[in-house]
Amino acid sequence: MTSSLYIRRDTPFPLFEVNILEASDQQLLEVSRELGIGLNLQEMKALQQYFRRLGRNPTDVELQTVGQTWSEHCFHKTFKGIIEFNGKEIDSLFKTYIMKATREISPKWCFSVFEDNAGIIRFDRDYGIAVKVETHNHPSAIEPFGGAATGVGGVIRDILGVWADPIACTDVLGFGPLDYPYEKLPPGVKHPKYIFMGVVAGIGHYGNNMGIPTVNGAIYFDESYVGNVVVYCGCIGLLPLKKFRRNAKPGDIIVLAGGKTGRDG
Repeated sequence: MTSSLYIRRDTPFPLFEVNILEASDQQLLEVSRELGIGLNLQEMKALQQYFRRLGRNPTDVELQTVGQTWSEHCFHKTFKGIIEFNGKEIDSLFKTYIMKATREISPKWCFSVFEDNAGIIRFDRDYGIAVKVETHNHPSAIEPFGGAATGVGGVIRDILGVWADPIACTDVLGFGPLDYPYEKLPPGVKHPKYIFMGVVAGIGHYGNNMGIPTVNGAIYFDESYVGNVVVYCGCIGLLPLKKFRRNAKPGDIIVLAGGKTGRDG
């Protein structure tokens, strides 16, 4: 451990200043590994330059916050990044294919797309259908039950976020073979059977407690999913179009319903 870089702050709880301002490239990578933030050297050097401009070192909490924010799950670096394929450079898979195709077709029944918590299409003159799908691959690979459950919760939240009433859920899942040999597992990767059981339980737990049925989906088993489980969670809602509002103003009242968020966020 690069213990010389960690300076304990005088606080009631363990908090460390991390001296990345003077760290070498190798030490930057070691800090990333020790804190479990998964940032590469280019990203760590960007942080180093940023805090040099501020004239101070970050704390371990700040670095872990950036690690979460810049993670593949939160920031979608692969989806947004530059991909080289068959000699061709693709600047953002999302914008080049998914978003571009929708923009070019521009069907009249698309009421709101790529602009809000969920996409909305027209069903008839009075109603729209709101749809949201998101990936919870990496959270489910780390903690299958919680990762999948919060994936379901997230898409239900986003349907509610566009004023729609959630009516159904859908899931597409990909796991490694359930009889995959333990000795072949890459370091740090959980066994497919453990992930499978946790993901299915998490989806059922959240959806059943909300009273929203899972009406369709798909499940695949293949060795390609051993190191990167796929958990697509989706929710569909019915929206009276006259309920749809996008004109929030300063002074509007926000009502929080439900229990308080735990200390874990």
